Amino acid sequence: MKQEKEKVLAKFKPFLWSYDLEQIDLNKDKKRIITNVLNLGTKEATDLLFKIYDKAEIKKQVEEPLPGEWSDKSLNYWSIYFDIKPQQAKNVLRHLG
Repeated sequence: MKQEKEKVLAKFKPFLWSYDLEQIDLNKDKKRIITNVLNLGTKEATDLLFKIYDKAEIKKQVEEPLPGEWSDKSLNYWSIYFDIKPQQAKNVLRHLG
């Protein structure tokens, strides 16, 4: 299992460059992994992402994006792919206003 995790994380390393891969947990850190790979990943990386995580889980991360973590271009692409409209960070805006 550890070797499998290392192989997977090696493929994702370019998109998680600021994180210590030895500390990354594929389950606990799935929101971060999914967000970074969908934002920055290659086709090979996104294909692997869909093999590791359930499509519904990936879709959830697009529907409920981490505020300030997504490029507009990537979020728009994946919104069209999943045929969804991501939730806006309304609560954050309310607190600022």
